[in-house]
Amino acid sequence: MELTEYVLDNPVWYSLTEIHTKHCINYGNIKFYQADYAPFGAFVNNQDTSKAIEAYSKLVNSFFIVGQQPKVPTNFSPPIKYVGLQMIIYNKINHPITEKIIELKDEHYQDLIELVELVYPHFFKAKTNTLGRYYGIYKDNKLVAVTGERMQTKHFTEISAVVTHPDYLGNGFAKQLVAYTANQIFHTSKTPFLHVDQNNFGPINLYKKLGFVLRRELHYWKISN
Repeated sequence: MELTEYVLDNPVWYSLTEIHTKHCINYGNIKFYQADYAPFGAFVNNQDTSKAIEAYSKLVNSFFIVGQQPKVPTNFSPPIKYVGLQMIIYNKINHPITEKIIELKDEHYQDLIELVELVYPHFFKAKTNTLGRYYGIYKDNKLVAVTGERMQTKHFTEISAVVTHPDYLGNGFAKQLVAYTANQIFHTSKTPFLHVDQNNFGPINLYKKLGFVLRRELHYWKISN
C-alpha cells in the first residue's frame, strides 16, 4: 500500500480536510459536506457523533455517515447500514474512445440534472457537479451518459455519478466515460478510485474489466430524522 493510501480508509474525512474544506461543516472530530454538495459525513477518534448528527439533521432530512458506525441521538431510529466496495486503479486505462466526450460546463447543467434525476437521484445534490469535473456524451441532441469526480484528497480523486440514460444502455458509453475520466485524473498526477454497492454486479464487473481492483469494503450508515 502506498504511504498516502491510508486516507482512503476514511475518504469523506480526508476529502473535507484536504481539498473540499470550503464545502465542510466542521464539528471538530466530525465533519459533513454542506447539504447542497453531498449527503456525507465522517468522524475520527471514536467521537460521540450524536450531538453533531442532531445539529446536521436540522439542515437535511437524511444523510450518510461513511466509515465506522456512528452514535445517534436517542430519539433517532438506528442507522441503516449499506456496504460499498471501494475500488482503485493504479495505471492508465487502454480502452478505445470512439464517442465524442466533452467536459460539461455551466450551460450543460440542466441537462446533467435531468439525467441524474432520472437515473441516479439519491446521492447527487444541487452543487455536487462543482466538486470536480464532469464529462458527458450527447446523442440526438440529448445528454445520454455522464461520469464525474466527487471526493478528492491531495493524491486521490473519486470517480462518481456513472450514469447512462435507460434508452441508451448497451452502447459501452459508461465504459468509455469511466476510462476517459480515470485517465484525466491520472493526468493530474492523482490516482482514481470509486465506490459501488456490493450488490451492483454489473458496474462491478465493468470496473474490473477496466482494471480496477477491490481495495476494501466501506460502510455507509443512513440516518434519517
